[in-house]
Amino acid sequence: MTEISPSLTEARAAGQGPPALAIRGLSKRFGSKLAVNAIDLDVPAGSFCGLVGPNGAGKTTSLSMATGLLRPDAGQVWVHGVDVWGSPLEAKRLMGLLPDGVRLFDRLTGEQLVTYAGLLRGMDKDTVVERVRDLLETLDLARDAGTLVVDYSAGMTKKIALASALIHAPRLLVLDEPFESVDPVSAANIRDILHNYVASGGTVIVSSHVMDLVQRMCDHVAVIARGSVLAAGTVDQVRGGLSLEDRFVELVGGRNQTAGLQWLRTS
Repeated sequence: MTEISPSLTEARAAGQGPPALAIRGLSKRFGSKLAVNAIDLDVPAGSFCGLVGPNGAGKTTSLSMATGLLRPDAGQVWVHGVDVWGSPLEAKRLMGLLPDGVRLFDRLTGEQLVTYAGLLRGMDKDTVVERVRDLLETLDLARDAGTLVVDYSAGMTKKIALASALIHAPRLLVLDEPFESVDPVSAANIRDILHNYVASGGTVIVSSHVMDLVQRMCDHVAVIARGSVLAAGTVDQVRGGLSLEDRFVELVGGRNQTAGLQWLRTS
């Protein structure tokens, strides 16, 4: 296990555990575009952290590198003190992932897919069967357990992917746009599941464009734009007395003036 930065060393000296996720100097370039620019970020264990930023800010690239899906050009990442790139198998056992845009084995049924995810993690069959049943019932997918994933709606696909990420009871859950295409009732149910997970000692990192949702759901937040972390901390620290949306716009900029659209006025 590789030692990290002064922040982790200080935490250990104070008798605290390492952050759930610690990122140092993470960078990635695609051709001439610098997608992620040497970012540093700590996500405390037991927190519910929102990662917010405009399209093209580097959120998905950062999460992909932080979870071992994309190799960085530079930098290091630790999950509960385990080096993601030095000890990838050990680190990945600690994580549950819902990546954005990654294809599932959609010629399996929903039940088969979640079962496969559990068996792939080395879980015993009886435990997998029990947990699959619990997850499908909780996520309102029990009636569609025998349906091929390719025939699921977008919202159902999100939920079956979440079930696959939860099956092994990870210590860190990383979700990229988990509420996209999910109906309001299912979204409320998922939020309850995630809050209970955090209350029991887990850590959630969720990427989202919906500022109000992040403000209501999360206790920590990091704002990313142009491949850099502009602000990070508790939600109250980052928003500084403003709404999170107003603070986000203030940090990121780019709000366009619409006064010139005179032709839109109907009276």
